[in-house]
Amino acid sequence: MKKIASLLLIFALCTHCGYRLRGTGSFLPAHIKKINIPMFKNLTTRFELDVKLTQRVIDEIVARGKLEVTADMQSADAVLAGEITSFVANPIAFAKDASADRYSITVVANIVLRDLVNQKIIFSNPNYVYQDEYEVPEGKDFESVEREALDKIAEKFARTLVSTILEGF
Repeated sequence: MKKIASLLLIFALCTHCGYRLRGTGSFLPAHIKKINIPMFKNLTTRFELDVKLTQRVIDEIVARGKLEVTADMQSADAVLAGEITSFVANPIAFAKDASADRYSITVVANIVLRDLVNQKIIFSNPNYVYQDEYEVPEGKDFESVEREALDKIAEKFARTLVSTILEGF
C-alpha cells in the first residue's frame, strides 16, 4: 500500500512540475498564432537548397499544429527568416574502389524569428549549424543521389530547427 501511495505521489508531482513530452511545448509568446516564412536566401552554390529547406521548415511547423503558416505578412504575428550561408559535403568513408560512400554534411544558416506584434526578436542564431551523415547506396556516387540526400538533410534540418525554436532546445 505504501508503494502505491508513493508512486501516486511521485506521478502527481511529475505532472505538475513542468515535465512534458517533447514536441508538445512551445516557448513562443501566446499571441503568436500565425507565422510567415519567406523563402530562405541561398548564399551557397547548391541548387534548390533554399527551396528544400524552406519547404521542410514550413512542413514541420504545419505538422506540429501549433501555428498557422501564412503567406500574408500583414496578417502574420511573426516572421521566420533564414539565410543559408554554407553547405559542405565532405567524404568521410570510402568503398573498396576508393569512391566515397559516406559523407559528413554541414549546413550553416542565419536564422531570425521576429515577433511582428511587439517588434522584437524572439530567436536569433547567426551561425545555426546542422550536421549529419549521409550514406551513399552501394554502386552509386553522391552526385547521382544528391537530390535524395538533400531531401533527407532538409527534413532533419527542419525538425531540429523547429524543435530548437519552439521547445527551446
